[in-house]
Amino acid sequence: MAKKSKRFPKDVYEAELLRLQGDLVQLQEWVKSTGARVVIVFEGRDAAGKGGAIKRVTENLNPRVARIVALPAPTERQRTQWYFQRYVEHLPAAGEIVLLDRSWYNRAGVERVMGFCTHAEYSRFLKQCPVFEEMLVEDGILLLKYWFSVSPQEQERRFRERLTNPLKQWKLSPMDLESISRWDDYSQAKDDMLVHTDTEIAPWTIVESEDKRRSRLNMIAHLLDTIPWKPVSQQVLTIPERPQGRGYVRPPRELAREVPDHAASLLS
Repeated sequence: MAKKSKRFPKDVYEAELLRLQGDLVQLQEWVKSTGARVVIVFEGRDAAGKGGAIKRVTENLNPRVARIVALPAPTERQRTQWYFQRYVEHLPAAGEIVLLDRSWYNRAGVERVMGFCTHAEYSRFLKQCPVFEEMLVEDGILLLKYWFSVSPQEQERRFRERLTNPLKQWKLSPMDLESISRWDDYSQAKDDMLVHTDTEIAPWTIVESEDKRRSRLNMIAHLLDTIPWKPVSQQVLTIPERPQGRGYVRPPRELAREVPDHAASLLS
């Protein structure tokens, strides 16, 4: 077994992440000013670091511009629709960025492995997906697809951490744990998916995520290098002088309901 590499230094990580996030804010302004439409697909193993990467991308962005879409299981009605239909309504309009925390690729992964779709539905997906994505790109949508890869040892370590951390237990589900015993099935599903959907017009990019700090920096840097953005000049704003009051007397503050001063109780 290869020796595990040392974790990426925290001080270097935080400094570079801050710089990249500054560029993401400028990217956001370019998207708004040009009316670009951006879709970023985040896929990968359970506990591979997709959610953490999405959080760092959107941390300083305007949620009205950069929107996270994480769909629940389809309803009975949605199961009768064209498979891609419920994703279409979440695609961006002009000046928007949509980050898909899992996407239509559920069919190629968990649905195939867990038997949640028929073989015919799965085969139809592999045939239609490249056509669907070509239509998106042809219509002008900037589509990026990231696959987060992690080893079975690191995945299990993260599962155990979630199991013992009450702040992270919500991230762990029986479906996640099922992925341990079905590791090879998921590996084959991923490889088959790449064969059919890693196309010239909508390629996959693999993010090695054994070290979350390194993977976040690599993914964000690639995103910024891939989208043809450039800095946009901003309107210079000035804070106006506060005018003199016109004599309005506000009602006593005691008449309003205030939250209890919980912070003060921590100092007593």
